[in-house]
Amino acid sequence: MELLERTSIEDLGFKKAFSVKYADVFENEDKNTVICVLLSDYVPIADFRDLFNRISAVVLSKNINKFVFDKRSLRTFHQPSMEWYFIEWKTAMFKHGLTVHRKILPDLAWFAKAVEIARNPLLDKFPADVRAGIDIGYRDSIEEAVIS
Repeated sequence: MELLERTSIEDLGFKKAFSVKYADVFENEDKNTVICVLLSDYVPIADFRDLFNRISAVVLSKNINKFVFDKRSLRTFHQPSMEWYFIEWKTAMFKHGLTVHRKILPDLAWFAKAVEIARNPLLDKFPADVRAGIDIGYRDSIEEAVIS
């Protein structure tokens, strides 16, 4: 299944921007989109931040306004990583035009519940302009996330 998904990413017109131990990152300038596919069930916070700092460089060097985050491989919900990503990284990238976020969660009811519980308090921490202008949605596949 994983190989088929990667093939479909390339079939959707994306090219690999870079790979690190825990993720593959793809870009498509015509679609103004970056896709991050996590490859591990857990990503240590230092590596998570390094990964997103590298993604930031791609966003800043291109005209990227959409980010697809495929978290299906995760089996650990690490609150400090998700808070940093949600509040700090998204706010910083919002200022550079990255306003559309699509997430693909693991098919685990407890993970979805953890996201649901954490989401509203994190949204309340966004500055008003970010909260009003950011578009966050959850999808079931990369293809669905790219087209919506």
